[in-house]
Amino acid sequence: METIRLFYPGELRTEATHVKSGYMLITDVPKEHGGRGEGFSPTDLFCASLVCSMLSVVGGVARNPSFGGTIDGTIVRTTKIMKENPHCVKEIIIEWDMPKNNFTDEQKKMLENAALNSQVGRSLHADLKQTVIFKY
Repeated sequence: METIRLFYPGELRTEATHVKSGYMLITDVPKEHGGRGEGFSPTDLFCASLVCSMLSVVGGVARNPSFGGTIDGTIVRTTKIMKENPHCVKEIIIEWDMPKNNFTDEQKKMLENAALNSQVGRSLHADLKQTVIFKY
Protein backbone atom coordinates (compact mmCIF):
# COMPACT_ATOMS: atom_id res chain seq x y z
CA MET A 1 0.00 0.00 0.00
CA GLU A 2 1.25 3.45 -0.91
CA THR A 3 2.66 5.37 2.08
CA ILE A 4 3.77 8.71 0.64
CA ARG A 5 2.75 10.46 -2.58
CA LEU A 6 5.07 13.13 -3.96
CA PHE A 7 4.28 15.89 -6.42
CA TYR A 8 6.77 18.15 -8.20
CA PRO A 9 5.20 21.59 -8.84
CA GLY A 10 8.46 22.97 -10.26
CA GLU A 11 11.20 25.33 -9.08
CA LEU A 12 13.11 22.52 -7.27
CA ARG A 13 10.29 22.10 -4.75
CA THR A 14 8.44 18.92 -3.78
CA GLU A 15 5.18 18.32 -1.98
CA ALA A 16 5.00 15.08 -0.01
CA THR A 17 1.63 13.87 1.25
CA HIS A 18 1.26 11.16 3.89
CA VAL A 19 -1.48 9.11 2.23
CA LYS A 20 -3.13 7.76 5.39
CA SER A 21 -3.45 11.10 7.23
CA GLY A 22 -3.41 13.59 4.36
CA TYR A 23 -0.65 15.59 6.11
CA MET A 24 1.56 17.43 3.61
CA LEU A 25 5.06 18.86 3.83
CA ILE A 26 7.13 20.79 1.35
CA THR A 27 10.83 20.50 0.59
CA ASP A 28 12.68 23.32 -1.06
CA VAL A 29 16.23 23.40 -2.37
CA PRO A 30 18.38 26.14 -0.74
CA LYS A 31 18.83 29.43 -2.62
CA GLU A 32 22.55 28.77 -3.12
CA HIS A 33 21.59 25.70 -5.16
CA GLY A 34 18.91 27.42 -7.25
CA GLY A 35 15.86 26.82 -5.09
CA ARG A 36 13.67 29.22 -3.14
CA GLY A 37 15.00 28.19 0.26
CA GLU A 38 11.56 28.53 1.87
CA GLY A 39 11.39 25.18 3.64
CA PHE A 40 13.26 22.08 4.66
CA SER A 41 15.73 20.94 2.02
CA PRO A 42 15.75 17.20 1.32
CA THR A 43 18.96 16.86 3.36
CA ASP A 44 17.41 18.85 6.23
CA LEU A 45 14.49 16.44 6.18
CA PHE A 46 16.92 13.51 6.11
CA CYS A 47 18.59 14.78 9.30
CA ALA A 48 15.24 15.54 10.91
CA SER A 49 14.11 12.00 10.11
CA LEU A 50 17.05 10.56 12.01
CA VAL A 51 16.48 12.77 15.05
CA CYS A 52 12.70 12.24 15.03
CA SER A 53 13.30 8.49 15.00
CA MET A 54 15.73 8.78 17.90
CA LEU A 55 13.38 11.00 19.90
CA SER A 56 10.42 8.70 19.27
CA VAL A 57 12.18 5.57 20.51
CA VAL A 58 13.58 7.41 23.53
CA GLY A 59 10.06 8.64 24.27
CA GLY A 60 8.84 5.05 24.02
CA VAL A 61 11.39 3.92 26.61
CA ALA A 62 10.47 6.76 28.96
CA ARG A 63 6.72 6.23 28.71
CA ASN A 64 7.02 2.66 29.96
CA PRO A 65 5.68 2.72 33.56
CA SER A 66 8.65 0.65 34.75
CA PHE A 67 11.07 3.38 33.58
CA GLY A 68 9.99 5.82 36.26
CA GLY A 69 10.70 9.12 34.49
CA THR A 70 9.71 11.35 31.61
CA ILE A 71 11.53 13.09 28.79
CA ASP A 72 8.75 15.65 28.30
CA GLY A 73 10.34 18.99 27.46
CA THR A 74 13.42 17.50 25.80
CA ILE A 75 14.98 19.69 23.11
CA VAL A 76 17.31 18.26 20.49
CA ARG A 77 19.49 20.67 18.50
CA THR A 78 20.68 19.31 15.17
CA THR A 79 23.50 20.57 12.93
CA LYS A 80 24.03 19.24 9.41
CA ILE A 81 27.52 19.33 7.91
CA MET A 82 27.80 18.78 4.17
CA LYS A 83 30.76 17.72 2.04
CA GLU A 84 31.31 18.59 -1.60
CA ASN A 85 32.79 15.56 -3.34
CA PRO A 86 30.45 13.82 -3.49
CA HIS A 87 27.86 16.38 -2.35
CA CYS A 88 26.20 14.68 0.60
CA VAL A 89 25.67 14.88 4.35
CA LYS A 90 29.02 14.21 6.00
CA GLU A 91 28.08 14.58 9.66
CA ILE A 92 25.05 15.16 11.83
CA ILE A 93 25.68 16.70 15.24
CA ILE A 94 22.84 15.88 17.63
CA GLU A 95 22.77 17.65 20.99
CA TRP A 96 20.17 16.47 23.50
CA ASP A 97 19.02 18.84 26.24
CA MET A 98 17.27 16.42 28.56
CA PRO A 99 14.88 17.59 31.28
CA LYS A 100 16.25 17.86 34.81
CA ASN A 101 14.74 14.63 36.10
CA ASN A 102 17.68 13.24 38.07
CA PHE A 103 17.90 10.16 35.87
CA THR A 104 19.92 7.30 37.32
CA ASP A 105 22.95 6.05 35.42
CA GLU A 106 20.92 3.00 34.40
CA GLN A 107 18.08 5.18 33.03
CA LYS A 108 20.56 7.35 31.12
CA LYS A 109 22.09 4.25 29.56
CA MET A 110 18.65 2.97 28.53
CA LEU A 111 17.74 6.31 26.90
CA GLU A 112 21.07 6.70 25.12
CA ASN A 113 21.07 3.10 23.87
CA ALA A 114 17.56 3.58 22.47
CA ALA A 115 18.59 6.79 20.69
CA LEU A 116 21.71 5.25 19.18
CA ASN A 117 19.76 2.24 17.89
CA SER A 118 16.73 3.90 16.30
CA GLN A 119 15.18 2.44 13.17
CA VAL A 120 16.38 5.26 10.94
CA GLY A 121 19.83 5.28 12.51
CA ARG A 122 20.23 1.56 11.80
CA SER A 123 19.26 2.22 8.17
CA LEU A 124 22.02 4.73 7.45
CA HIS A 125 25.38 4.16 5.81
CA ALA A 126 28.25 3.60 8.24
CA ASP A 127 30.23 6.45 6.63
CA LEU A 128 27.77 9.04 7.95
CA LYS A 129 29.28 10.47 11.13
CA GLN A 130 26.75 10.86 13.93
CA THR A 131 28.03 12.96 16.82
CA VAL A 132 25.53 12.51 19.64
CA ILE A 133 25.81 14.49 22.88
CA PHE A 134 23.47 14.06 25.84
CA LYS A 135 23.14 16.83 28.43
CA TYR A 136 21.17 16.08 31.56
